[in-house]
Amino acid sequence: MDIFEKVVNNMGPLGQYADYGWGYFYFPKLEGEISNRMLFRGKPVLVWSLNNYLGLANHPEVREADARAAEEYGMAYPMGARMMSGQTAYHEQLERELAAFEKKEAAYLLNYGYMGMVSIIDSLIDRHDVVVYDSDAHACILDGLRMHMGKRFVYPHNNMEKLETSLKRAQKLVDQTGGGILVITEGVYGMAGDLGNLPGILQFKDKYGFRLLVDDAHGFGTMGTTGAGTSEEQKVMDGVDVYFGTFAKAMAGIGGFVATDKPIVKALAFNMRSQIFAKSLPMPMVIGALKRLELLRNKPELKENLWTIVRALQSGLREKGFNLGRTQSPVTPVFLQGGLGEAAQIVVDLRENYGIFCSMVIYPVVPKGVIMLRLIPTAVHTLEDVKYTIDSFSNVREKLDAGKYSDGTFPTVADKY
Repeated sequence: MDIFEKVVNNMGPLGQYADYGWGYFYFPKLEGEISNRMLFRGKPVLVWSLNNYLGLANHPEVREADARAAEEYGMAYPMGARMMSGQTAYHEQLERELAAFEKKEAAYLLNYGYMGMVSIIDSLIDRHDVVVYDSDAHACILDGLRMHMGKRFVYPHNNMEKLETSLKRAQKLVDQTGGGILVITEGVYGMAGDLGNLPGILQFKDKYGFRLLVDDAHGFGTMGTTGAGTSEEQKVMDGVDVYFGTFAKAMAGIGGFVATDKPIVKALAFNMRSQIFAKSLPMPMVIGALKRLELLRNKPELKENLWTIVRALQSGLREKGFNLGRTQSPVTPVFLQGGLGEAAQIVVDLRENYGIFCSMVIYPVVPKGVIMLRLIPTAVHTLEDVKYTIDSFSNVREKLDAGKYSDGTFPTVADKY
């Protein structure tokens, strides 16, 4: 079979609906200033779908820093990869400040968090090593593990008994190979919103001698007393060997970083292929990240505002009987029962009749028969936004229970909207 024919004939579980939902359910365009209210197809909507946790995307000081850096340096400088011609004093300054914030010896900037994680895993381990990882690991972790030529064991999400079972198996193997064990977990799980059980994992560290890598994309800036992340929240910062954070969430930017021991950072800098062979972060993004980090450190009211909205939204939804699963973070999943057709009609109803834009998650991300509406509260939302959303969701649930979304048809968004 021709490769192109094969690809077109097998678009995958989501791609099979590409022609139907393009521009509405998939690849929708939100326009206007990044905020709690934006435009969708020319109509104003209340947006719960952006990872702008601290509201920094359009913070005046951030906008000014971004603009000044772009005016002074343009978007091209520095040209080339860090190792060859892309190193600057500002890159080094940001790394020092991130390392100090995370209480690590050193840090290294990543031009994109996703590819950075792939290369972190690839650089830390070889075929003699064994990886033990949580079953709910993010796609960037799974893609990194695909490159691993050694053994790997997965344990059910946050199941410490099964984790130890996997560690015992891993120990037997490394005793033979002479390798080591790397445990990988997330700090905040981006779909369910619960936390990785870092203290539970660390109880086995002395016994099995592993190293712990934590992907804290959703925890950096939102969790912990200072915003240093889930390890700070759970008071185990010293137990995390390799800390990964991204600028794409609380920092409302592009890129990320890895923080660990200084010799390990040096080794990563010389071996992370996604960084060695890719362009360095442009100067405006680096200087902008410095400003964002400064605000994160010096303006605790940003995180306080976020959590005021989080608590109001989550407590209000629970009081109305909504199932939010196991979330312990700003990530707010709302679970309903229904099929794909009902999910599609709910989303259209929310957007067209209630002016609420949130993400819909369906099978295969969640089990068949489950609809997950994923809300991301931010510091720029208001308590009025929260009340309106809770009331609207209550109305939608009444319609769902009454079977008003169960006529077996899909809304004709392509034609109507």
